[in-house]
Amino acid sequence: MSAAIDTWIIVADDAAVGGLIEFARMRAGRLVAVVAGRKSVADEVATAGVDRVIWLGQPPEATPVEAFAPEVARLVGEGLPRAVLGPDTTAGRALLGAVAVRCGGPVFTRVSALELDGDRVVLTRILFGGIAECRESVDGGPAILALPSGGHVIATGIPTPVEQVEASPMTNAEVVDRRSAELVSVDLPSAPMVVGIGRGLKAQADLTLIEELATALGAELGCSRPLAEGVDWMPKERYIGISGQHIAPRLYMAVGISGQLQHMFGARDSEVIVAVNSDADAPIFAECDYGLVGDLYRIVPALVAALKTPR
Repeated sequence: MSAAIDTWIIVADDAAVGGLIEFARMRAGRLVAVVAGRKSVADEVATAGVDRVIWLGQPPEATPVEAFAPEVARLVGEGLPRAVLGPDTTAGRALLGAVAVRCGGPVFTRVSALELDGDRVVLTRILFGGIAECRESVDGGPAILALPSGGHVIATGIPTPVEQVEASPMTNAEVVDRRSAELVSVDLPSAPMVVGIGRGLKAQADLTLIEELATALGAELGCSRPLAEGVDWMPKERYIGISGQHIAPRLYMAVGISGQLQHMFGARDSEVIVAVNSDADAPIFAECDYGLVGDLYRIVPALVAALKTPR
């Protein structure tokens, strides 16, 4: 078994870093969270069982979290961790980029595992939509990783005390406008069951059919990339794939989805995959545990009726 790795987690004003913490625990010694943003975020992260929480103080009005990048980089440089994890988001990448400049190393993405081999940190990365892996080592500095952040943290016991440090954000960055976007209440990475729909659906109005199936299962609703970024039938937050959401539910039911590599990369960690597709040669049938070949417009109503039948 590989040795433990002391890991720092960068939190960019969003407590939805449960996935980062779980990833770090696989090989971590001490877990240190550096929080740039609101005190409420630091307090929530402190409940997740990390060993230390460092908070950079309340951001001044109209100051973006990215303005704390030099301070985050300074703290990491002084702490000398073996690995630094951060969310693969706009703000997260900005903070990790500053850390990379300070430490003289690159930011790695698509990392599925890390371990310690002597003085080296060895990373396993997923390439080409999941059809290949490569192993790379980092010597002489921390391995810096941008990863999907996952859902909100899960409280594990007595909160860790939050340490506030003196931090001065850059003054040449300012928020000049805020516009509210449509609120999408979805947390696919944390859902125990997910129903995904693809281009096998003929019309947007037919989404009600798939919503009935998701409701009957008690599942969240997701989709393949074309429905979110092609025809705009569903919000981008529900897109499952290599550049979208990465899910690991107990059950994933893929309806009318061909199962290309780009999609399956986001769903490959599902415990059980059930596929419904009219094409018996669809790639999804090589990936699923159970497959139903047929017209979704006949199969889905039958599944809904069966699920609603009292037992």
